[in-house]
Amino acid sequence: MKLRLILCFLAGVAAGLAIILWPGERASQREAKNTPSYAVELENVIAASERAEALRSLMAETPEAEREAMAYLLINMPDFDREAMDLALLKENVKYATLARAKYSWAKALPEDVYLNDVLPYYVVDEVRDPWRKELYELFVPAVDTCKTMYEAICAVNGNIPRLTGVDYNTKREKTNQSPRESMRQGMASCTGLSILLVDAYRAVGIPARFVGTASWHDNRGNHSWTEVWLDGAWRVTEYYFPSKLDHLWFMPDASKATADDRNYAIYATRFGKADDWFPMVWADGTGEGPVEALPKWVGAENVTAHYQELAYEQYTRHMEAGTHTFIRIAGYKDAAHTEHSDDRVAMGVDIFHGTEQMGGGLTAGPLRDMNDMFSVLVEKNRDYELRYYDDAGNLKRQSVTLNEEPITVNIFLNE
Repeated sequence: MKLRLILCFLAGVAAGLAIILWPGERASQREAKNTPSYAVELENVIAASERAEALRSLMAETPEAEREAMAYLLINMPDFDREAMDLALLKENVKYATLARAKYSWAKALPEDVYLNDVLPYYVVDEVRDPWRKELYELFVPAVDTCKTMYEAICAVNGNIPRLTGVDYNTKREKTNQSPRESMRQGMASCTGLSILLVDAYRAVGIPARFVGTASWHDNRGNHSWTEVWLDGAWRVTEYYFPSKLDHLWFMPDASKATADDRNYAIYATRFGKADDWFPMVWADGTGEGPVEALPKWVGAENVTAHYQELAYEQYTRHMEAGTHTFIRIAGYKDAAHTEHSDDRVAMGVDIFHGTEQMGGGLTAGPLRDMNDMFSVLVEKNRDYELRYYDDAGNLKRQSVTLNEEPITVNIFLNE
């Protein structure tokens, strides 16, 4: 009986000690829980800034639901943006990114790292820092509001972007790396400007997107830029003017010849913040002709050449390796006096026949498409083909093509 009383007494003492000690331990846990995981890193970058107080005020004014996103941008943005960019632009960017995420089911379902790196960022490459997000959000919300899936929203954005923004491809644009507002003011952009605009339009309605490109194609005919969207856990290839055509773009045969270990000919996808590699912005030297290694290196990137080689292999390369197929590339012009400028080109319906068998058909690229974009058909080698199309007067025209070993580019003329 005495032993039982002693044990009960000791148990009571232990319980009392627990009551005394536990609240302190719980308070410590509660404090740790309420301290954001980014707090130390954020304070370090703010303390190192020449406008630390303004940045602290920005964080204090940011609604609680938006603070983690704001902190992520401040921690990962380029130093020169942290020191100089308009903080009101940053606030608006976070506000409307948060609105889109709350509004659309596809945005709500995104993994956090995908949202932070590929929806939230306020820039794509080195374009002017425009307050584009609110404007594009309001412009594209009506186009995607009836969409049930991310794929439908992707198609809605890309299918409506020329009409809603008024921007088309044109080599007469003011500069290569135009911001959305610069492109919309002119109504024109290069492939780089179009890609920046498309990435931002996607992001404005909660669709993860990133900028992709190569410093040069394998035959040294210059750089090209395009866009990827994140869909069902994978990055998919698209481009301005191609509403639903994912992964099957006109440049895939060229992409198959990219060289992963040569920065001049590799393919890169941009990455916001910290990255293991950098994107070669060939326009940044003002000429596009300087050495790639001398270019600015602050835009992070991932080398995605292998992915494009795999896509191209399935679509084209295995046929080429078999030695049985090659390409007919077709360019349409207004008349035989063409000068090969973008506004000389014309969209023409062309059908390709071998005897009575049709091998393919489609539209040549008009004046608003990239200069390297040509309608192409993969066909068997060492055969004769006939191109059929109609001129302005509605007359059926025929042009014979003898195809041997190498790909061939054929010019056809609407008026001859």
